[in-house]
Amino acid sequence: MQVPSRFTIAIHMLVIVALEGKENKITSDFLASSVGVNPVIIRKTLSQLKKAELVTVARGTGGAEIIKNLEDISLLDIYQAVECLGKTDQLFNFHDHPNPNCPVGANIHGVLDEKLLKIQQAMEEELSRTSLARLVADTKARIIE
Repeated sequence: MQVPSRFTIAIHMLVIVALEGKENKITSDFLASSVGVNPVIIRKTLSQLKKAELVTVARGTGGAEIIKNLEDISLLDIYQAVECLGKTDQLFNFHDHPNPNCPVGANIHGVLDEKLLKIQQAMEEELSRTSLARLVADTKARIIE
């Protein structure tokens, strides 16, 4: 199991917009050149961030802007915006058909479901503790070094 890369792509994009957006027009081509992905992926991710009301995107000539205070955007907000959990809203996808006639298959949900939910909740709690402002500050510090 791996968190889709669109999560880190979205973070990368938002850090660029936060750092460069005041002086430069941030287009999907500009973002794609930094992230190293096709501009189509950038546009899809921008659309998801816009739907989550984290950014605005100018039509035509382009340009993205963050519309919330950076302190008010957590990694959890970004994670949820790019739909990393999919339709199930669960981090761990369970295999579809454990054999009910097998002693392990019949009991695996009872053994794992609650534990996996607690793991997901702990991860989400940790994501909620880190703001975009913190990541922008950390990035600035590294650029200056």
